[in-house]
Amino acid sequence: MTQIDVNCDLGESYGTWRLGDDDAVLELVTSANIACGFHAGDPSTLLRTVGAAVDRNVSIGAQVGYHDLAGFGRRFIDIAPADLTADVIYQIGALDGLARARGGRVGYVKPHGALYNAIVHHPEQADAVVAAVRAYDPDLPVLGLPGSEFLARAAAAGLRTVAEAFADRAYTPEGRLVPRTEPGAVLADPGEIAARMVRMVEAGTVTAIDGSTVAVTAETICVHGDSPGAVEIARAVRSALAGARIDVRPFR
Repeated sequence: MTQIDVNCDLGESYGTWRLGDDDAVLELVTSANIACGFHAGDPSTLLRTVGAAVDRNVSIGAQVGYHDLAGFGRRFIDIAPADLTADVIYQIGALDGLARARGGRVGYVKPHGALYNAIVHHPEQADAVVAAVRAYDPDLPVLGLPGSEFLARAAAAGLRTVAEAFADRAYTPEGRLVPRTEPGAVLADPGEIAARMVRMVEAGTVTAIDGSTVAVTAETICVHGDSPGAVEIARAVRSALAGARIDVRPFR
C-alpha cells in the first residue's frame, strides 16, 4: 500500500494572540512542525503544543526560522552563517527541552518561511542549517523542498532527507513555491487541494500555476496551520487519501 506523512505548522500563537486550531489539526496529522519561539510561539504555547502532540502520538518536529517575530519569519535576513547555525541549535534545543518535559522529543527539523525558501538556492545558509542539525543530533531527519540546495547538502553531510510537498500552496513551472505576494499563491478549496494531493502521491505530479505539469516526489505533505480553513483542508486531505487507499503515517 502506498503511504504518506501529513504534517502541519503548529504552536504559532503568541501570548493572547491566537493563531489556528492546533488541537483540531493534531487529530488529523501525523507530524507536527512546532514553532521554536523565533518566528512564533511563546514558551507556554509551545509546552502545551508538544504535550498535545505527545498525547496523540504525533511526531514532533522543530520548525526553525529567522529571529523575526514581527514578520512571522517570512522576511529574508542576511544573517552570517555562524550566527544562523547558533540560532538553529538554540531553537532545536529549546523545543527539545520542552518536548522532553512532556515525555516526547524532537524527531526531525523543518525550516520555516523565508528560511525554508532561502535555502532552496542559498548555499551558505543551507550549509549553516545543516551544520546546526549535525551539531545537535546527526540522526535527526530534515524536511525540505525537492531539488533544493538544502536537501542536497544535507544528504552529502550524511543527514536523512525528507522531500516535502505543499497541499495548500501553488507551484511554479520549475517546481518552486509561488511567492505569497503573488495572486493565487495560497490555495483555499479543500476539495481541490485534496484531489491534488491524491494525484501527487499516486502519480508524482501537480499542476503548476500556469497549467503545466510538474513532477513532485515527496514523503510528506504540509498543510499550513495558519491558512484559512486549515482544519477543513486537513480533514479533506485525510479523507481523500483514505478513499484512495493511501496509508497515512509518520515518515520515519
